[in-house]
Amino acid sequence: MKTLGKKDNMANTKGFTILELLIAALLAGVITTAAMSLYLTQHKQLLVQDGITDMQTSLRAATSELVSKVRMAGYKVPDSEPPIVAWNTNPDTLYIAFEAGVRDDIQIEHEMPRPSAELRCDGHDLTGLFDNDWLYIYDPGTRSGEYFLATNIQYSSSHIQHNTMSLSRAYPAGSKVLKVSRFKFFIDQTDPNHPNMMVKINGDAPQVYAENITNLDVQYVLSSGAVVDVPPLADMIREAVITVAARTDKVDNDFQSQYRNRSLTTRVKVRNLGVN
Repeated sequence: MKTLGKKDNMANTKGFTILELLIAALLAGVITTAAMSLYLTQHKQLLVQDGITDMQTSLRAATSELVSKVRMAGYKVPDSEPPIVAWNTNPDTLYIAFEAGVRDDIQIEHEMPRPSAELRCDGHDLTGLFDNDWLYIYDPGTRSGEYFLATNIQYSSSHIQHNTMSLSRAYPAGSKVLKVSRFKFFIDQTDPNHPNMMVKINGDAPQVYAENITNLDVQYVLSSGAVVDVPPLADMIREAVITVAARTDKVDNDFQSQYRNRSLTTRVKVRNLGVN
């Protein structure tokens, strides 16, 4: 048997040439670049889809809130309080009022001796009213009223105190006490990069309800069939056409208008106005 020498072993040992290594490195680089490019593209598309989903969620939330409140506008609201006030401010501003559905049979049984006096609703159940609620007192005789902050509800005696604010006048016996909810919707464009739909509830400070809402447009269909931006009388309103526009939170430089935009238009019947 022939024994291989050292030179024969070295001659039969195969390796890679420099050219082969360069070609392999080049192919590996091409594959890695393609994989990275695919990953970055898919990652960007994922971020875009997340932004669109957030935008659509915000859009639906804003529209749903507006529809529910417009539908309730005017419910058991005394004639001294406007149920809807519209401002055609581009974006529009909308004020809505309705009774909160707590009780509508509460009234004061004794004339107030002075505007700062407590409201004596002797014999009435004040369940559903709470400290720091905004309430509305209404005098049917003069068809006038005003809002006030109830600081203390005394359930046992059926008395309501308003220590932090005096009323404009002393109200007579028989004046009603209602829990009327007030909502004011508007678009805050203080930061142009992050416009938001704001809601101001009763006398509280405005709060962000939906982010990246760029526009609010409300048109009103009147009993005559006319469509207007600002109704002359709230009782003439039969339907509201609400359009809300939103955009993505972040800029997409590959998109023509930088931001991706969506809008949603909804028609809602105003069922509590013009019923009498």
